[in-house]
Parts: sequence; C-alpha cells; structure tokens
Amino acid sequence: MSTDLVNLSAIGALATVGGLDEDTLAVAGGNRQGNKRLSIKGSVFRKYAGGKEIGAIEDRFMNVIIVKMAHKASRMYYDKGYREGEKVSPACWSSDSEIPDADVKAPVASSCNSCPNSAKGSGDNGIGAKCKLSWRTAVVLPNDPAGDVMQLVLPATSAFGKEDNGRWPFRPYIQHLASHNVSAGRVVTKMAFDTKSPTPKVLFSPVGAVPDADLETIARQAKSPAAEAAIKLNVFQSDSTGDVEVAQPVAVEEVEEPKKRESKAAAGEKASDVSDIVKKWSKKQG
Repeated sequence: MSTDLVNLSAIGALATVGGLDEDTLAVAGGNRQGNKRLSIKGSVFRKYAGGKEIGAIEDRFMNVIIVKMAHKASRMYYDKGYREGEKVSPACWSSDSEIPDADVKAPVASSCNSCPNSAKGSGDNGIGAKCKLSWRTAVVLPNDPAGDVMQLVLPATSAFGKEDNGRWPFRPYIQHLASHNVSAGRVVTKMAFDTKSPTPKVLFSPVGAVPDADLETIARQAKSPAAEAAIKLNVFQSDSTGDVEVAQPVAVEEVEEPKKRESKAAAGEKASDVSDIVKKWSKKQG
C-alpha cells in the first residue's frame, strides 16, 4: 500500500504543470481549492479560505488578472438585522439585478427597477438603497497564474462610478478595455483603494500585458470550477442544506448605475497590441 502511495505522489509531482483535467475535478468534487476569496473589508486586502481569513496585506494596492466575471451585477435585500459571521437569509435577491431569482419565495416586486428597496435613498439614513448591488469576479495573481482562483465580490461603489485620474470603478474599467478591443484576461490589473472614500472602495487600472506564455493558463483558469463558482450567486436559505453564501450588507455611497453603451471598437477590428495600449495609457496618466 505504501508503495502505491509513493508512486501516486511521484506521478502527481510530474503532472503538476498540467494540472487536473476537467473530468477528474468534477468527479473529485469540483473546487479543491477550498473556496478561496479576496475581500476589501476594512479597506484592507484580505484572503479567505473556507470562510476563515488566512492572510492580509497592508499595501494600498495589489495586482491581479481577471479570469472571469459575472455578466451583470447582482442584488440582495435583507429585511432583518445582521451580525457579522451570522448566517442570515435574505428576503429577496437577483442574480442579474433585473428580476428576482426563481427561488425567491416572496419577491418584493416583479422587477428590480420597480422595487422600492432598489430606489435611491431607501437605505439606512437615506443613503444608498436597501437592496445592495454587487459584482462577482474571479481573479488570479500575476506571479502565479496557475495558482488559486479567488472570488472577489465588489460593492456598488467599486463597480460603478466615474474615472478618477486614470483609475476606474469595475464596470467603467471593463468598458474602457473594451473600447480599445482588449479583453480583461489579457491585462494585469492594478486594484487600489480610494483613500478619499469613507467606505472600502477600490479602483482599477491597467499596468501591463499578460505574457503570451500565460494566456493558455488564464484561458484554462477561466473555465475552472473555481471560476464558475466564484461568479455564481449562492444564497443562504434557512431551510436549505446546499452550498451557502453568507453575504454581508455593505455600507455604500450613493452611486449611479450607468446605462449600457457600445464599445468604440468595431466588431471586425483585430485585437490591439496590449503592451502598446498600456504604455499609451501610462503616458497619459503620468
């Protein structure tokens, strides 16, 4: 038996570069990485695994590669009080911020736009909305693109808003990349805290191109079970026994969700050279 284990370990060591294939991951239980995620709680970058904080960095910025992102923001509304670490069932939620999900037992309204809880000023002390917007993404570290895929959930203030000296909230940042025909997964992205904001808020900017040698790895990570799970809205329900997400209400500023706009890049236009574009942006910001 011990010989078999030694041989299996040796095979695993040789196969580390290629990683586990999709079938092996699926049968073994999907995400073997322990639900890793990044948080901006307290305006500090924190890393969690299995719901426990395992590390934090004091730097006001960090670089990541965005490997996958939800196509739309999500919404979640709590009608009861919340204490940190406590599993609380939301009263209503939406995976696309347009209509309540099908498993919501008692939707507040038929659509998010018509819901009073999504209206400006409906939040505590007349700030923001009772029903909170957020955007789910999956990221990896540039120095370890084949490593952990981490979930990063962005509050509304980090997802929507205006450019600030060459830095953008998440959606305008993605729109900026798209206008230059650049995909998010081809760029090393800098996330930096907005030190002027009273609540945790990060802004995004491009700092370099992903090396060609890493592009295949990034494409593979984008299709991984960890990335798929990171962008999915999983909601804790008191009578549920499945996977749960304990979503914490976030204090937010008043933000305007921008309307959809078309990319400036023509549909048939070839992808621009990412390195050249990043250099041009850097000169403009300098």
